[in-house]
Amino acid sequence: MRVSATLSLLALLEAVSCQSIIGFGPAFSLGPTNSWIREATTTLVLPKVPSPQLDRLALWPGMGTSGGDLIQALAVSFSDPNANCGATAGQWYGTQLGGTQVPASAGDEVTMHYKYNDSTGKYDQTAALNGKVVSTLSTSSGNAQGWGTAVECQDDACVGTVVAHKYTDTTIILNAIDTTFKDTLVLTEATSSGFSTTDGGKTWTVDTINIQAHTYDVTS
Repeated sequence: MRVSATLSLLALLEAVSCQSIIGFGPAFSLGPTNSWIREATTTLVLPKVPSPQLDRLALWPGMGTSGGDLIQALAVSFSDPNANCGATAGQWYGTQLGGTQVPASAGDEVTMHYKYNDSTGKYDQTAALNGKVVSTLSTSSGNAQGWGTAVECQDDACVGTVVAHKYTDTTIILNAIDTTFKDTLVLTEATSSGFSTTDGGKTWTVDTINIQAHTYDVTS
């Protein structure tokens, strides 16, 4: 899945309209598939926020769609977390466009679940913090073609280091068998426990995705 800046964090944080610098770091990326993605689930284990905590750094798993959209839930670090969702220094906040924003700490687990709803033609999206659902929404976006993780910086946060972190229990279910889906995997400063299928190529899983530490030095 290749993510353009216009379909990334900026597209979802409506209050952010004056960014001039955007940078991307490590990623585990899949797609496009010869089918389409019906359902995807993963759990992000939150690392410590970058130090110093500058505007704006986001960790997210997303799906690019045939409608030119990006389905994503995010964990975002701001220089003033209290101004956003009542978080304190050293905390992330989790968000979806139109969904509830909640503070979260290092070590917390954020499970993101995206599932196509045949009755509405939309993707139902759920974010759960340590097993408790905190945000839901549904969007009409076409069909998801790829899935991937991202480490995204904007403006001041594009100088500094993001610590290593991981995703666990990732499952991607296609609409139809695609035995070539594994061949689309691209690892950028990332490793995994192995991407495999047990049903011939419709359901794909990876136990652990390890995202390496990354230092930004983006000035323009």
